[in-house]
Amino acid sequence: MSQEVARPYIGGQAVIEGVMMRSPRSLSIVCRRRSGELVVRERAAPTLAQGPRTWPLVRGVVTVVESLKLGSQALRWSADLYEQDLDDEDKPKSKKPPSASNVLTALSLPILSMVTSGGEAAPSSGSKGAGGFGFISILFAIGLFVAAPQAGAEGINKLFQLDLDVSSPGFQALTGAAKLLIVVGYMLLIRQVAEIRRVFQYHGAEHKAISTYEAQEELTVENAAKKTTLHARCGTTFLVMVALVSILVFSAIGAFLPTIPGGRLAQSVGFFFMKLPFLPFIAAITYELQRFFARFCTVGPLQVLLWPGFLVQKITTAEPEPAQLEVALASLRATLWREAAAQTAPAEVPDRVFPDYGQLLADPGYVGARV
Repeated sequence: MSQEVARPYIGGQAVIEGVMMRSPRSLSIVCRRRSGELVVRERAAPTLAQGPRTWPLVRGVVTVVESLKLGSQALRWSADLYEQDLDDEDKPKSKKPPSASNVLTALSLPILSMVTSGGEAAPSSGSKGAGGFGFISILFAIGLFVAAPQAGAEGINKLFQLDLDVSSPGFQALTGAAKLLIVVGYMLLIRQVAEIRRVFQYHGAEHKAISTYEAQEELTVENAAKKTTLHARCGTTFLVMVALVSILVFSAIGAFLPTIPGGRLAQSVGFFFMKLPFLPFIAAITYELQRFFARFCTVGPLQVLLWPGFLVQKITTAEPEPAQLEVALASLRATLWREAAAQTAPAEVPDRVFPDYGQLLADPGYVGARV
């Protein structure tokens, strides 16, 4: 059997002091503790059912929802490990109010899950949801990337006396531009938080590891270090494309939506709520476009279509340290091992701890997971 036939598709996501990798039938998360130890969590990921869930457009909505769910779970698990290490270093514990950076990091979990993820989502394996705070953080993301851009467009419209109707193409262009500015500004803001900047370094390590795998090179730190931190299937690119696609969609359908009676405020609020049901449709279109771009636009003149996403990826990725590349490669090896052993490995095993990367490489399962 040729090597091409046997190679599974790999996607990934950065987490706090770690990387999650996933394949069609497996996923793994590797985090480095402050002691230097590597904690490996492996899970089986059942293949997606056949039928409507795999249809074009439908699969985009399914993938985005499951990717956010799975990514947020991985981020929370990694955050728990990180907090345990901080607590151990700060004994006796003292009750301190949460800092602004801690609150910002917590609220940003769904957003971090989106911008640092890439590839197909694997279904989750039974972990519980985020609870009330997760719901609050999702509302925060909707307010930041849906409500705030429309409010910004309304402010520009009023400031320059443009007199644009809220459903007009011109107003939608303003909203899309505001959304891009907010995305870029917010990423620049959270990049200043030390913990999130390290997540962005792990994001770069994840891209480099996957690029090494896709180039069919041996999974070594030396090979991965030569790769770019940018990748066509990145969640950051997806977010940028959503902003651009939303301009086209809402410009096209704006004239067909009912006019809300009342003043300008009532019209703006009404149009905001009328847009919400179309968000899954926009995500579905964007998903299909990104798949197309990742397949056919990575070389040649069509690469220009990827540049907007790549420019923002310059913010959400950073050059990783060799130790961070080790974590990304360890997660990739663990996923490849479990993917190959999917028929015989248990669906869920206890987390494993290795003193260092060298000990993990010596494991009989991971040593063979090279390409």
